[in-house]
Amino acid sequence: MSDLVAHITDADFPQAVAQGVTLVDFWAPWCGPCKMIAPVLDELAAEMKGQAKFVKMNVDENPQVAGQFGIMSIPTLIVFKDGKPVNKLIGGQPKPQLKAFVESAF
Repeated sequence: MSDLVAHITDADFPQAVAQGVTLVDFWAPWCGPCKMIAPVLDELAAEMKGQAKFVKMNVDENPQVAGQFGIMSIPTLIVFKDGKPVNKLIGGQPKPQLKAFVESAF
């Protein structure tokens, strides 16, 4: 687990996405595909430091925000710019697609 990818809660969420570009990974510990993309997100967080923030939200522990954004499948990735959702991706993707997905909010 990278220290570049912070874990956030329902309470932290508004502040976490308020400024700049933030990728939120909606995940759960029992989700296989979530575990598969975690190292890729860690790599992207390191590569894109200063350009975008990467955070994870456990949907089992934080149902409020997950419900607010209609999260039905995980992993679901939503990229926010200045607090507003810009793009949404469901399921694991290769690193180049994930990077392009985050860059779509620039």
